[in-house]
Amino acid sequence: MTSDHDAALRMGRRAFLRGGGLALGAMALGALRDPGGGGCVRPGARAKHVIYLHMSGGPPQQELFDRKPLLERLDGQPCPPELIEGRRFAFTRGVPNVLGPRHGFVQAGDDGRFVSALMPRFAEVVDKVCMVHSMTTDQFNHAPAELRLFTGSPVFGGASMGAWVQYGLGTENADLPGYVVMVSGQSDPTGGKSLWGSGFLPPQHQGVRLRSQGAPILFLDDPAGLGRELRGASVEALARLGAIDARSSGDPQSSARVAQYELAFRMQRSVPEAVDLAAEDEDTLALYGAAPGGRSFANHCLAARRLVERGVRFVHLFDWGWDLHGTGPGDDLDTAFPEKCRAVDRPIAALLLDLERRGLLDETLVVWGGEFGRTATNEARNGSTHFGRDHHPDGFTMWLAGAGVRAGHHHGATDEMGWGVERDPVTVQDLQATILHLLGLDPHAFSYHHLGLDQRLIGPDDAPRVVRELLA
Repeated sequence: MTSDHDAALRMGRRAFLRGGGLALGAMALGALRDPGGGGCVRPGARAKHVIYLHMSGGPPQQELFDRKPLLERLDGQPCPPELIEGRRFAFTRGVPNVLGPRHGFVQAGDDGRFVSALMPRFAEVVDKVCMVHSMTTDQFNHAPAELRLFTGSPVFGGASMGAWVQYGLGTENADLPGYVVMVSGQSDPTGGKSLWGSGFLPPQHQGVRLRSQGAPILFLDDPAGLGRELRGASVEALARLGAIDARSSGDPQSSARVAQYELAFRMQRSVPEAVDLAAEDEDTLALYGAAPGGRSFANHCLAARRLVERGVRFVHLFDWGWDLHGTGPGDDLDTAFPEKCRAVDRPIAALLLDLERRGLLDETLVVWGGEFGRTATNEARNGSTHFGRDHHPDGFTMWLAGAGVRAGHHHGATDEMGWGVERDPVTVQDLQATILHLLGLDPHAFSYHHLGLDQRLIGPDDAPRVVRELLA
C-alpha cells in the first residue's frame, strides 16, 4: 500500500466519508460508476433509466389491449379441440368453454386502438406507448416464468435484470442505490427476492427494497443511543478493517462490503428525502392518486419518478394480484380484475405524463407487462361459477414507452382466438436484448464469467435479438 493510501485511511471520518478519493470504498464506487464491460457499452444510448412495471400473476391480454371479436361470438361454447389437444395447462382439465371479454373496450388514440373500458386514464395516453401483442415465453407457471423474464433462467441462481444493468452502467447518484424495488398488492411475487437478487454478480448490484410505511429500508436507522458521529466512526473502523483484509487476502468482496457500508451511511439521509411524497404538491398527488404514508401502487409510481429524477438507474415495481383464475371473488374477472385495473390505471397514466412534462420520458424507458398471459377459455376449476382464465405462455401483450421507443406503434399479432402468435413473435429473451440495447449495452457481448462460462442475461444462445421494429 502507498503512503498516500495509508494517509487516506488515517483521515478524519468526515473527510473520509464525504471525499476520500483514495478511500477503499471510494475506489469501489468508482468501479461501480465505470465497470468497463469488456467493450459491451455502446455510445449513444437512448435510455439512462428504466422503470419496470411488473403485473405479477399474468394480466389477461384479451381483457385489456388485445380485443378478439371471435371470442365474443363464441363465448360459452366448447373450445375447438385442435387448440387444446396435446397441450399442457397449469389447471385446466377436459374441454373448457371459450370465454369472451367480461368488460367492454373503448377506442383511443390517433389510430383508434382498443383499450379496456376499465382503463380510461391509460386510454388518454395510449399514443405514448408501443404495444407488443406477440410476446411469448417457454414457462407456464409463475415462479419459473418470472425467473425467466428477470434473470434469463427459469431456475434460481441467476442475476436479475436490474442487477445486470447496475453492473454494466453503475449509478448516477452515489448517495442512492442504483437499483430499487417496491412491491404492492396482496403479497410478494411468486419468484421471490431472486427476481431482484444479484445471483453470481457482485452482491452490491442486488436490488434494494424500499417500503412505503415506516423506515424506507429495514435496519437502516441507527440503533437508539447511536448518534451520527459514532455511526461515522464505526464505518471508518470497518473501512480500515476492510483495507487490512483486502491487503492480506486480495478478496474483492472486501471492497464491495466497505462500499455498501458507506452507501448505507449516506442513504440514511438521502433515501427518506427521495421517497418523501409529502414534499409533492397537491396537484401532483392528485394526478397519481397518491397518499403519503400508504402502501399502494400509486405511491410507488410517484416514488419511481422521484428516484429516477435523482439518478437511480433501475426502478422495479412489482404489483401482485393479477393471477385471475376465477376460483372465487378474490381472483375472478368480474370483481378482482376491475379492482386491479382501478388501482393501476390512474398512476400509470400519471407516470407517463409526469415524466414527459419534466423532460424525463426521453431518457427513461418504461416497461409494462406480466410473466405470461391468460387463456381464451374459462378455467372453471372444480366447477367454479366464477369467471377466470388459466396461465398462457403462447401469446400475450406487453408495452414499452419512453426513451428510444416507437410511440403509437403496434407490433405483432395473435390469431383470431388470441391463442398463438401469427405475426412477428417476440420472446422474453428478445425483450431483454432490446432493453439492454436501449441502455447502450450490447446484449450479446455483455457477460460475466462464472463457473467457467461467460454468463449473459439473454442466455447462452445467440437467437435472442434486438427488436428494432420497436425502436424510434
